Amino acid sequence: MTLRRQIAAAVAAIAVLVAVAVGLLVHQAMIRQHVDQARSSSLATLDSALNDYERGGGKAVGRGAVLNDPALPERLRALTAGDRHGSLLVADGTGESMWAAGPVPDGVVSVRVDFTQDRQAIADLDRIILLTVVAAVFTTVLAGVLVADRISRRLRTAATAARGIAAGGTDTRIGELVDGKDEVADLAAAVDLMSRTLHRRLEDEQRFTADVAHELRTPLTGLVTAAELLPPGRPTQLVQNRVQALRGLVEDLLEVSRLDADAESPDLSAVPLERAARRTVTLTGLDVTVEITADRQVRTDLRRLDRILGNLILNAHRHGTGPVHLHVDGPRITVRDHGPGYPEDLLRHGPQRFRTNAPERGRGHGLGLTIATGHARVIGATLTFANHPAGGALATLTLPPN
Repeated sequence: MTLRRQIAAAVAAIAVLVAVAVGLLVHQAMIRQHVDQARSSSLATLDSALNDYERGGGKAVGRGAVLNDPALPERLRALTAGDRHGSLLVADGTGESMWAAGPVPDGVVSVRVDFTQDRQAIADLDRIILLTVVAAVFTTVLAGVLVADRISRRLRTAATAARGIAAGGTDTRIGELVDGKDEVADLAAAVDLMSRTLHRRLEDEQRFTADVAHELRTPLTGLVTAAELLPPGRPTQLVQNRVQALRGLVEDLLEVSRLDADAESPDLSAVPLERAARRTVTLTGLDVTVEITADRQVRTDLRRLDRILGNLILNAHRHGTGPVHLHVDGPRITVRDHGPGYPEDLLRHGPQRFRTNAPERGRGHGLGLTIATGHARVIGATLTFANHPAGGALATLTLPPN
């Protein structure tokens, strides 16, 4: 149940309870008032009749009183037998009546006051109370729904902006979308503060990565030149291999910094996926089994597609176990190895720079999958990571339709 419905339901329940309680209290008070008035009237008439009876020497009664009325209720007849006066509200076939009776030497003097009009007045009041309760509940619930809708709408706006921040839009500000000076506005201000702090830290990190890569480029160029001038031999080969590895790392850092800064734009063209997949496998020079279920021509950036598939294949060989399969099925391309699979942390949070996430998948700087994810975002594709039910890591690249 949404927050709006919860608030509306709570307001409705409270409004109904309060209205019913007030209605019952008014109803009971009105019944008590009419009964008391009828009882007072009947007893006053009875007292007057008894006084007339005494002044008339036991003969005259009058004032609507009856001597030894056969319709007198048995409870009152039994009460007067004990030489007492009393009154009783009785319902009969013609309606309701308030009886009052008192003993005299010749029997019982009784007075009967019609209660039908009082009962009708109580019924009319009950209808008014019911209409008032319905109107009050409707008005209260409507006001509660409007207030809850305003709060819910502002919270949904804040949640949408927060999801945008989580998706990478750290320059989004919720405070511009949420008005007011209540707790929701305080929450928006706190999220904005967090967003600004996160945005600043990400910018610092991206700037640091780019600066380090640029600073390393100059001495690295000198190292490459110096390594090429070394005399042939095993030590020279080792130095040249390490220099090339360092050069690849610096290029990866520069590429990551460009992707993080959203400074990349795709160069789209029509690309047959089967030909592109086989071309990438050839360029890697690695042992990969290519399977084609359905070929598809898509409009994408061939260079970036090569980079994505190349990194996935290289990651499968470096951190997994062969055989490695590349499967093309329409716009979906999968790369699977038969190693220990992706670790849970990568499956939950995605690739992270400078982390391979699991010692059993080998050593590395963890930039390959990060770069692949960045290029997939640039070309509008979706890259997901999972573990195959039969074992091994499974990466799925879904290209957008033409």
